[in-house]
Amino acid sequence: MSDSLPLREKYLALIDEIVQNTLKGKISSQEQVYQMLLKGVTADTGEVFELALSDRLSSTQQQVDTEKDELKQAKATRTLRAIKTIQSQWQRAQQQNKTVEAITSAIKEITTAEAGQRLFAFLRTIDFNRKNALNLQQIQQVSKSLQQFAQPDSDLQQISEGITRGVAAWVRLQDHLISWMYEQSRESLGFGGVPGERGPWATWAKQVNTELPQALFRTLAMEQSAIEFAQQQRGITLRDWVEMAIVLQYLQRGLVNWFDQQPYNVKAGSKLSISTFLTFAVIWSQLADGFSSAPMYSAGCSQVMLQILRTFAQRPYFPLYGGIFASFSGSYLRDALNYLDEPLRQAEGTQEKARIVTLLGYSQRAFGQYKRSVEFHQQALEIARNAGDRPCEIANLNHLSRTYVAQKMYAEAIDYSQRALILSRQTGDRTGEANALVNLGYSEVMQAQQLEQVEPETYEMPINYLQQGLTLSERLGDVQSKALCVSSLGIAYLVIEQPQTAIKYLEDGFQAAQISGDLYLQALNLANLAEAYYHLQDQEKAIYTGCLGMYLLNQIASNEWQKTAALLTILQGEIGEESFRNLLQQNRSKIIPVIGVDGYDYIPQLLDEYKQSM
Repeated sequence: MSDSLPLREKYLALIDEIVQNTLKGKISSQEQVYQMLLKGVTADTGEVFELALSDRLSSTQQQVDTEKDELKQAKATRTLRAIKTIQSQWQRAQQQNKTVEAITSAIKEITTAEAGQRLFAFLRTIDFNRKNALNLQQIQQVSKSLQQFAQPDSDLQQISEGITRGVAAWVRLQDHLISWMYEQSRESLGFGGVPGERGPWATWAKQVNTELPQALFRTLAMEQSAIEFAQQQRGITLRDWVEMAIVLQYLQRGLVNWFDQQPYNVKAGSKLSISTFLTFAVIWSQLADGFSSAPMYSAGCSQVMLQILRTFAQRPYFPLYGGIFASFSGSYLRDALNYLDEPLRQAEGTQEKARIVTLLGYSQRAFGQYKRSVEFHQQALEIARNAGDRPCEIANLNHLSRTYVAQKMYAEAIDYSQRALILSRQTGDRTGEANALVNLGYSEVMQAQQLEQVEPETYEMPINYLQQGLTLSERLGDVQSKALCVSSLGIAYLVIEQPQTAIKYLEDGFQAAQISGDLYLQALNLANLAEAYYHLQDQEKAIYTGCLGMYLLNQIASNEWQKTAALLTILQGEIGEESFRNLLQQNRSKIIPVIGVDGYDYIPQLLDEYKQSM
């Protein structure tokens, strides 16, 4: 304390000097106060200055509150005003000191790293998960400073030039960040759609004038492989790679920021933020795969991917119970989540990792990869439990229940749903409770069917669980959970041979899944509607819903398309190929708006593919 006393007195004197000069009119602007503070207070002694300022503020405030003499009170009031100006300009100076410190720290981290590690050091400095992440202007200052340390064509110079080029490209792209959304149908927002000249990648390719970003955007616009693109970049330099990293990261952040500000727009709210996080994470993962012959670039891509996923996992809308999102589509992204597997195996067991692995788990279930799904959910369950992330732990218990149902392991499914229900009620996780009720009811319905129990009362309790889950999800306003609830009720009524009631719930489930953006659940509801209409001998609607469901399930690589193809094949055999073709043609105008002309034309081919596999 004795060491800081002279410094405290020095700062008290500085405060008094600023106050007196303000009262005398020698200081007439806040900028003058700011400059005096920058010169007079060093960044590492800020706490001492704050204590001195707090003392002066308290004593002057007390004088204003207690002084009876009007002249003395008026002077004290002016003094207090001057001290408050010092306080506000000190906050500004503090921010400037933090900025200088962050830039200095970033430059030191990059320049002192070993030659082969400088790229990774740079990527750490621009990681938005850091407490004091560098903004665009600060990154530009880092670039200028690196030039002072750089030898001609050294890695430092290439990083510096890559930053400059990347920032310039991003500045050109900013005005076109979302312009593509207004050039295409509002029904096809996102990164899917028809390959070619429309959509985000094609729009951005026209705006950049450097080779690598332009070529990458054109590749993605045509829904071609990012892996093959990376494999072809044999002459890529560190300068090129850094430019690409800056451009892609700021595009992703810009889109997420814009989507996050559209909370009341179903088409451009959190659903598209989720799509953006996933799309860019997958692209980075595919690039990491493609650059496997260049280990530094491959590792750099994986590092950026993990940074994106970590940011995503901390967002309130992270989809613990979601599925494959409608805007996360396009053939170049089919099975894309598989590419996230290997880099995540190398990441540490953190809460963020548990959430991402949860997403991988339920995505694998949609693909029909049940064994991998269980492995992911068991891994996420353990990490979430160790990290104390109860909502994530409960979500994985629920997902395990659902996956075991898909494997017809109903006893295990019931066990996990019961555990999820108990834990959700203990911790007050209402979303987890709604899903647990649904999974418990659904598991018991499917087990009763397997045991060939036909008594109606056997199904009363399971359906009651499903109804409780639906009521709770509606009360919470949780569209994703509601979609699962009504879909499960529809399947339950199919099982107990009440197709008319099943149709009501399945149609509600399809609509809820459309709102939540869950493409897998949309397709599944259509497939189950086909079965319900088949039981009612409504052949036209069975063909319409069945063909749509089959096509969509195939598009997201879910092997469940084959079950619907089997139903349609039986129906085709019953009514004849010509009648089947005519009924399909009658629904052409309703099918094309959903899957396009190419999708409609692919339906007969898909059925033939199934028949050949029999």
